[in-house]
Amino acid sequence: MSNEQAKTLESLNAVRNAIVNEIKKNIVGQEEVIVNFLTAIFAAGHCLIEGVPGLAKTMLVSTLAEATDMKFSRIQFTPDLMPSDITGTEILAEVSGEGKREFQFLKGPIFANIILADEINRTPPKTQSSLLEAMQEYQVTAGNNTFELEKPFLVMATQNPIEQEGTYPLPEAQLDRFMFNILIDYPSHQEEVDIVKQTTVNRISGIKKVIDAKDIVTYQNFIRQIPVSDHVMEYAVNLVRATRPVNAECPDFIKTWVSWGAGPRASQYLIIAAKTRAALEGRPTPSIDDVKQVAHIVLRHRILVSFAAEAEGLDTNKIITKLLETIK
Repeated sequence: MSNEQAKTLESLNAVRNAIVNEIKKNIVGQEEVIVNFLTAIFAAGHCLIEGVPGLAKTMLVSTLAEATDMKFSRIQFTPDLMPSDITGTEILAEVSGEGKREFQFLKGPIFANIILADEINRTPPKTQSSLLEAMQEYQVTAGNNTFELEKPFLVMATQNPIEQEGTYPLPEAQLDRFMFNILIDYPSHQEEVDIVKQTTVNRISGIKKVIDAKDIVTYQNFIRQIPVSDHVMEYAVNLVRATRPVNAECPDFIKTWVSWGAGPRASQYLIIAAKTRAALEGRPTPSIDDVKQVAHIVLRHRILVSFAAEAEGLDTNKIITKLLETIK
């Protein structure tokens, strides 16, 4: 590794620590969630976030956008939300000084760096799908025109795991577009005490800008160039292939508990996420432990459990944990 690369890793680690310190001005606890969010940003991956109301999901994302100096948009998904409400619409506007009228595209809230798609499963599939092109191609098509989205571009979509009445579950193809599925749990007793102390008094906590969007893209490109050992690559691929019951070499419990396993995109995301996690800690290359650290958030929404697993009270988290204990 060259001196320049070593300095870049060192500066990235310093940026990571500074961002975490800024986020902690507004957020109590949730250390692992914060690390996962930072990993998503520098890995250029979209996130599906699940957690009950009141766990500071919106505040966490908005604080992250503020500390990284990125434009932030929050879209509340509702049953009557239309695709044009997200992407934008064409309006008939008068051309200044010419007395003529022509159609102009009025950009929607998706034209930002970080999009918080709140309760994405509250809106019909047609509107949900309006995010797909943006998430995958980093562009929006309106009529005959295509508009590029400014990078970095990240979609942080939330789902409420409690209420399922009147919701439209995301199809598997759309779930696969999200790099991570992040679960936000209740705070501990002491963390909840600290939250109440901080939020029931007048408090001024200005968030400092640690980095800007241009530098984030530079770091994202740097992380893509980080080398990965063959044995780490093999482990990630073997782990993903072991989730597929059609694979003759998968463990017997997978054939019983899993109906459908993860696709090749999961292998790609495991490696990119492992690279990012290592780089954020100032390490020049990821290890198998880095792959294990991101396995749950990469795989949990890509595995479809069988009726046999549901009857035994098993979910994807437990199956992934057992798989990590099995794959050597």
